[in-house]
Amino acid sequence: MGYRYAVVGTGRQGIAAAYDLGKFGDADEIILVDIDPALAAKAAERVNALLERQVARGVGADAGDLDRLRPILKGVTGFISGVHFPLNPGLTGLAIEIGANMCDFGGNTDVVRTQLARDADAKRAGVTIVPDCGMGPGLNVSLATFAMSLLDEPREVLIWDGGLPERPEPPWNYAMTFNIGGLTNEYHGHAYFLKAGKVTEVPCFEGYEVLSFPAPIGDLEAFVTSGGLSTAPWTFEGKLQRLENKTIRYPGHWIQLKAFSDLGLLEMEPVSVGDQKVVPREVFHALFEPQIRRPEVRDVCMMRVKAAGKKAGEEAEAVVELIDRYDARTGFTAMQRLTGWHASIIAILAARGEIAPGALPVELAVPGKTIVEEARLRGLAIVVK
Repeated sequence: MGYRYAVVGTGRQGIAAAYDLGKFGDADEIILVDIDPALAAKAAERVNALLERQVARGVGADAGDLDRLRPILKGVTGFISGVHFPLNPGLTGLAIEIGANMCDFGGNTDVVRTQLARDADAKRAGVTIVPDCGMGPGLNVSLATFAMSLLDEPREVLIWDGGLPERPEPPWNYAMTFNIGGLTNEYHGHAYFLKAGKVTEVPCFEGYEVLSFPAPIGDLEAFVTSGGLSTAPWTFEGKLQRLENKTIRYPGHWIQLKAFSDLGLLEMEPVSVGDQKVVPREVFHALFEPQIRRPEVRDVCMMRVKAAGKKAGEEAEAVVELIDRYDARTGFTAMQRLTGWHASIIAILAARGEIAPGALPVELAVPGKTIVEEARLRGLAIVVK
């Protein structure tokens, strides 16, 4: 007898997660929930077609209406939240109430802290709650813990990751593979790193550098964006001297987006334009999103982690790299695969009882080695250099 799963939110990442639950999660049923019943039904149809069996069904419901969701989710082994992060604390409470495991795609460290504060409640209920699954934060942190495990005494961990179109089109050389609000959220405010062993606030767009990747990718630029490490700096404070995460983009992107940021176009405070009040970020979204939104995105996602420290008493380093591309067979983008499948791996491990009950940060929930083994099982080419 298998498990019953649900995915709340049937966007790109949610559909990829549902497919993986059906393929690798010993699923008897997968419930796909969306505020639009037609989208939920269409998503279930696609998942069933890819799996070549009838395992998924779509249900229409608003993720913010917990009374409506309760009877839909009651009885599932676990569910994945693929909805906007402000809804995740409510869904966490519902998961604890109905005795279901839960993981989500994160997006906001303060919200994640609220969820992690339910640790004692989750333990009493015997359920596992793991926020911040996905590509980053999520898989990037899991690869970091894997790289750390390759050394006896890790001291520094540097992470670079990003998702890009395979064929960049000027002037932006970028294409959206997730919500525009998530993108601008990354480009605003500060990141938190470990410097000299202490949690340190670092402004977005700092730390510009150029990295080289195998052809045909070539040279890419990297810089600081917010939220990529979530709670990891606090978890590893006192254990690592340095922990950093930078976002990878094609050359030219940094100067363009930094100019928009310096101009104030990413701010949320309304400004006066004539006799109207407008929110700069909303204006930016309205102008920028049509420029970078494509009906189909063939993308490439890259992660590189370098851990330095000691092994067998000698100075050593371990480099872990992952490059993934759009998959024509399933129609999944690399971003869908890396984001959705990291969440589904966590959901499957929780269903099997391989993650302890409680509300756990992603860096502590599952050993990096286990995530790498599961990812390789799915054909993700994680290499150690």
